[in-house]
Amino acid sequence: MKKRYTLEQKKWDAPLEHAMPEHTRVPARFTIGNVEIAPATVLAPMAGVTDTVFRRFIKNASQFSTTATDKAAETDVRAAATNVEATQSNQQSGCGLIMTEFTSADGLSRMRETKRKRYLTYYDDEHPISAQIFGSNPETLADSARIIEDSGFDLVDLNLGCPAKRVVACNGGSGLLRDLPLIEVIFKRVRAAVNIPFTVKFRMGWNDRHIVCVELAKMAEDCGLNAVALHARTREDGYTGQARWEYIAAVKDAVSIPVIGNGDIRTPEDAAAMVDATHCDAVMIGRAAPSNPWIFRQIAQYTASKEATGIGSYESPTNHDRYRMIRTYFQMLVDEIALEEQAEVVRAATIVASGQTARPERHRDCVGKMKQFASWFTHGIPNGSALRKAIFEAKNGPSVLDSVEAFFSHQAERAHAHEEQSATAPELFADLSCAG
Repeated sequence: MKKRYTLEQKKWDAPLEHAMPEHTRVPARFTIGNVEIAPATVLAPMAGVTDTVFRRFIKNASQFSTTATDKAAETDVRAAATNVEATQSNQQSGCGLIMTEFTSADGLSRMRETKRKRYLTYYDDEHPISAQIFGSNPETLADSARIIEDSGFDLVDLNLGCPAKRVVACNGGSGLLRDLPLIEVIFKRVRAAVNIPFTVKFRMGWNDRHIVCVELAKMAEDCGLNAVALHARTREDGYTGQARWEYIAAVKDAVSIPVIGNGDIRTPEDAAAMVDATHCDAVMIGRAAPSNPWIFRQIAQYTASKEATGIGSYESPTNHDRYRMIRTYFQMLVDEIALEEQAEVVRAATIVASGQTARPERHRDCVGKMKQFASWFTHGIPNGSALRKAIFEAKNGPSVLDSVEAFFSHQAERAHAHEEQSATAPELFADLSCAG
């Protein structure tokens, strides 16, 4: 059976459980070129996921955590854990750097300006932000990097990690790992084309017989790249088996530029364990982010409380937090696509007014996106299958939002009824005791 690499199929194979290291935490900050990133956590670029809505959602995921004011009655340790901004982080969510979905350099260089803006859309509150591109033509990649710099991005990143067949077939993504001389040419052309920091994300190699990560990292440093990110699997591995963190450690030992570790980070404990095992400068989180958007906040909470009190802790989301998370993301998605549709009306009217024919642009489907995220967002919710079913049966955005409201309202009513029943139980037993 042929392997297919889609995000929906990226499951962990018997993931390892890590304890929080005693003396190691995720660094408070690190620097790529002239860009300071705090804390040292990165949202991985994920095709079909990390659009502007999801990126902003992750950056603001801290709104779903209770604040120190709400927890005034708890211990000083818990209060310190929630006070992330004041103690440690300059980002609400604790996510230091976000990255776009990977974009074809060929497509980016050919598409007209209006369409290009759609692919490179971001908002001011997303800084620092990196745009990732893929391709195999050095000149086209250099042109695309210039477009990215002119668009105001803080960094540009080259994808040498995607294992998808359609990307590899064009010699893009991890397909390039079989041609180090061409990679070197690409590194030099892109580096010469832009002044913003230039980074690369790559895998260990094509397969276990062709491990090139250390050599590639050294080449990147020699060509003037500002940081490297290693997903500690080969292309042949796909997303199976365990990420081999020892290769991240080997890359860190080989270069002096920042090294970002990626692979099998599901919890704050995993993130700290990776830093402890590899001494990497930052951690990159991919698959865990859609199912646990609070993971960056949790890492920052643990780091801040550990520094402030010597005892690290972080919050786990409640069902109400999950309700707010789902409701907020879906509403952001509906609002963003409505803005796109309004912009399309204006664009079409301008073209028609000039005497030309306006070709309609294809817009994202908010309902399709909602269904895509339903399985992640409902993970861990009691009777989450019922909510997923309601979302998949919905025909439009408002219907999805209504389904979310109805599901959690019903849950709240059941919980309240259970509390009332529990409260009256002692009185019943007391009456029975007196009767005896």
